[in-house]
Amino acid sequence: MFRRILIANRGEIAVRIARACRELGIGAVAVFSEADRASLHVRLADEAYPIGPAASRESYLRIDKLMQVARSAGCDALHPGYGFLAENPALPRACVQAGIAFIGPTAEAMEQLGSKTAARQLARRAGVPTVPGAMDPIERIEDARELAREIGFPALLKAVAGGGGKGMRLVSSENELAAAWRDAGSEALNAFGDARLYLEKYLDRPRHIEIQILADQHGRAVHLGERECSVQRRHQKVIEEAPSPVVDVALREAMGEAAVKLARAAGYTNAGTFEFLFAGGHFYFLEVNTRLQVEHAVTEEVTGLDLVKLQIRMAAGEPLPFAQEDVALRGHAIECRLYAEDPDNHFFPSPGKILGRRVPAGPGIRLDDGVYPGWTVPNDYDPILGKLIAWGSDRGEAVARLRCALEEYSIAGIKTNVGLFRRILADEEFARGAIHTRWLDEHLLATAAPGGAAARDGRETAAEDAALLAAVFWHLQKNGASSGAEEKSSRWKLAGRHEQLDRAPRG
Repeated sequence: MFRRILIANRGEIAVRIARACRELGIGAVAVFSEADRASLHVRLADEAYPIGPAASRESYLRIDKLMQVARSAGCDALHPGYGFLAENPALPRACVQAGIAFIGPTAEAMEQLGSKTAARQLARRAGVPTVPGAMDPIERIEDARELAREIGFPALLKAVAGGGGKGMRLVSSENELAAAWRDAGSEALNAFGDARLYLEKYLDRPRHIEIQILADQHGRAVHLGERECSVQRRHQKVIEEAPSPVVDVALREAMGEAAVKLARAAGYTNAGTFEFLFAGGHFYFLEVNTRLQVEHAVTEEVTGLDLVKLQIRMAAGEPLPFAQEDVALRGHAIECRLYAEDPDNHFFPSPGKILGRRVPAGPGIRLDDGVYPGWTVPNDYDPILGKLIAWGSDRGEAVARLRCALEEYSIAGIKTNVGLFRRILADEEFARGAIHTRWLDEHLLATAAPGGAAARDGRETAAEDAALLAAVFWHLQKNGASSGAEEKSSRWKLAGRHEQLDRAPRG
């Protein structure tokens, strides 16, 4: 087993990995930019090393600096978490050259599956169905136009090196192709350093379903069932759950076998996610995420497995301690991604100091985050704060528990998307599981008020007021207010917004 692991990431995923290291008795080494000097992942690590200036978004992507820290700290392994760096084959290659174990797949497997077109080619050879479209990058817009005519509009232009909706454009007609080609290529180049595009048939209102796989270095590969990821905003996942409301045992087995077949064909090891679109009773291979996923927690909740510790053990050469027939799903889990952003202001990021925070609890509730009161959310990075997860004996109980947890959760000093989740979980269509990849965008458009702001839930306002009042008391106590006058003044300012503030929590 490893002695020390360098955690090449930040925020809630770095906290998650550090806690797994602690359980395994492994030293956790963190890196941080100046903007993250006071972050929770730095506080929880056994050691932490500076890696870049506050204003640089590239700090955590510098492979040379990561290798330097790994050598200086005596690390014998590196965990990349998730994100762009985790899917860069240059990182595992650098680890091999430095004699450091990479907790993830090999560079060769990453290259085969990280490229969207290469993965599609591999799927075609393995007999796994793919969405109709290009098997190779398209070099000329004339070729894209010809293929689009062949498969029919609408079509999707997608970045070969893409992910997270970057470099993706919907083309509804031939007249839109030129502008979409230009914009998608430019965005792909800025996001990935690779402007190459390919084109595939657009499936109207499909479901996005992914399969979690694990593969050790001894030839054993298993799948852990599926996750439903259809609630998305502009191709970015917002809510994930396991299992899917529409996947039965036969479909789960078929999709799981397809994912494992692809993993074996690529010589894949460690954890990975094989993504599919499901429409008209058929599933189509979409892409592979060659890393741990943000939404791995829902799979952990329904399988009882710790994916991060399994990643570490597999990277250390240990065999998987179970076979496919040993994997059993229990109950239902659902997760929402908590972001420092304002849904009522076009989802703009909301950096700033966290003045107060109330954390939910109760049966089946789990919060994976990387924040604390007094910490300042920087404006330099992705605004994810963490994930709130609920488990229940069935989907109805899991949703009910998550709704209760969202009512309890509050954070003051910044805006969050908690109110959006309250509205989603109260929606009748969501309750029925009648969702698809365009459902949330259409839902937000339908409920938008004049000016583009979504209608607000009154309970959201009350919860924000309660959190703000609690934050005022916390701030005054921390800074030693000289008298009760400031407290009384603050209470009166807030009381005008909600009659119940005097009964709000003050801790």
